[in-house]
Amino acid sequence: MKKPPLDPDIADVAPSDPKLTPYDEQHVVTYMRLLQAEGEGADWREVAQLVLKIDPVREPDRARNAYQSHLARAKWASEQGRLLRGTSSN
Repeated sequence: MKKPPLDPDIADVAPSDPKLTPYDEQHVVTYMRLLQAEGEGADWREVAQLVLKIDPVREPDRARNAYQSHLARAKWASEQGRLLRGTSSN
């Protein structure tokens, strides 16, 4: 897996494929930041603003949906042991 970008563009909804996608590989840092923020009890609105770059005041539904789908994907990738392995290990 190539070194992921630190601040890639965020889709409104994370992938739901049964294996890692190129989007997932680009968003490893994003996923790790989401997992860390959740572990620290951070407010989802602050995380949406800082990590996903979506203003939860201006776009509350978009921000919440993006946060939830990306956090779910991060948990899936982490639980599967895939977060740092890349697609070639599947």
